[in-house]
Amino acid sequence: MKTIQTPNAPAAIGPYSQAQVVQGLLFTAGQIPLVPETMEMVTGPIEAQTERVLQNLSAVLAAAGTDWSRVVKTTVFLTDLAEFGAFNAVYEKALDGARPARSTVQVAALPRGAKVEIELVARV
Repeated sequence: MKTIQTPNAPAAIGPYSQAQVVQGLLFTAGQIPLVPETMEMVTGPIEAQTERVLQNLSAVLAAAGTDWSRVVKTTVFLTDLAEFGAFNAVYEKALDGARPARSTVQVAALPRGAKVEIELVARV
């Protein structure tokens, strides 16, 4: 097992790592819209928060030596499924043609009041 840690994504805000590589697979922690340099939340619409989350995940993927084309599965947590369409438009553009399997669920709340959290599994 190899721990992935990059300053280009938010530091863990609890007793966990940004990601782990096990037997050729990368498992990330859920990312919320924190700016890595300041650890401040991106506030505002779901689109802005989604962009930040995807940037954070891109940084973790790069640190592990992989990218979105090798993502196998994402799990998306939204606090309001009514924002699914707006979320999905940003998600689709950011993935640039990648089509990993995905689950999307509505949750009552996310850390620090985030509207979106995403975790993923990728091949390295």
